[in-house]
Formats: sequence, C-alpha cells, structure tokens
Amino acid sequence: MKTHTKETQATMTPQKSLQYLKEGNIRFQNNLKANRNLLEQVNDTSEGQFPFATILSCIDSRVSAELVFDQGLGDVFSVRIAGNFVNQDILGSMEFACKLAGTKLVVVLGHTKCGAIKGACDNAKLGNLTAMLENIKPAVNAVKSPQDINLRNSSNLEFVNEVSEKNVSLTIDRILKESNVLAEMQDNNEILIIGAMYDINSGEVKFYE
Repeated sequence: MKTHTKETQATMTPQKSLQYLKEGNIRFQNNLKANRNLLEQVNDTSEGQFPFATILSCIDSRVSAELVFDQGLGDVFSVRIAGNFVNQDILGSMEFACKLAGTKLVVVLGHTKCGAIKGACDNAKLGNLTAMLENIKPAVNAVKSPQDINLRNSSNLEFVNEVSEKNVSLTIDRILKESNVLAEMQDNNEILIIGAMYDINSGEVKFYE
C-alpha cells in the first residue's frame, strides 16, 4: 500500500475516509496487515504529507490509532491525550489538520476501561492530573445511572464505559461549539466529525454514526 499523495488525498471524501478506517480496523482484528514498505514511506513523505484523517485518542498504550486502524506513515494525524478531550491547543491542531493540511475526517476515539475516565470517576488527586481530570468530570456528571454513589466509581466498569461514551459525545459537542472553523467545514460537508469506541478486549472499533 502506497503513501497518500496530494492527488490521492484530493479523491478522498469524508465517507471514503471513514470506510478506509473501518477496513483498516477489520484487518487489525484479523491480524491481516496491509503490505507496506515503511522505509519507502519515510522517503515518500520526506517532502510533504497528505493524510486523510485526524484521530483524537487517549494516550493509553493499547490504543495506538495507526495500529488499530492499520495505517502507515503519512496517512493520519494522531492527537493523543489522556481521556481524549479537547482544549484550545488541540482544537488549533485539528484546524490545521483539516483546513490547511486537507484531512477529511475527524474521529474522537474513546476506549473501554480507560484509566483517565476511571480517575475522573474516582475524583483522583495527583499533581497536574487533578486539573486535567476536570475536563472529564462533565461526562461523569452527565451519566445519571446508577445514582448510588457507591456504584459510581472505577470498580463499576459498566459505569466507566458509559462515561467513556458520554465523554466522546461531549468532546464532539465541544469541538463544534469552540471551533468555528471545524463546525463550518462540517456544515459544508468538507469534513465529517464522528465519535468511536475501541474495545480493548476485542480490538474492535465501534463508530457512532
């Protein structure tokens, strides 16, 4: 599989880009990697890059976007932060990726059993982590069930995973609210902003369409 060029990037649409990621995840689940020469891709991308997607995911060591979607060098912009939330710097990076570098798809990728989500559920306190987890607290508060405070913590994985899903949804809401650039591009069908969840037990990515 060859690296994307300016010409091949121009043929990509938001839906075609999404299909590429879906097909890549199926290959990943079946341990069938696309045939790539990574050293050749190093050379091919030395003068420029033409990715088709931007993926916001967690720093979790089990959730590398390039691996779980079976993509190569120059295919995707990968933004990683614990809890896959956005701030001004990340939004600026996404605006660059879409408006200036030409990606057609933005994926907010959460995952099951997320440590950052667990920390927010447990109201963890540790240095700068304390302030970082505040970005995830709205998702914790938005999940109303269970109401029993003894069940609203990291030991309840069903609750943790529901918070992870809500966090993806709220992150997309925040992107659209705080980035006029990306919101306008989606309104004009230039890009698609979509949420997804990665199951760390199976390797499957479920897209919220």
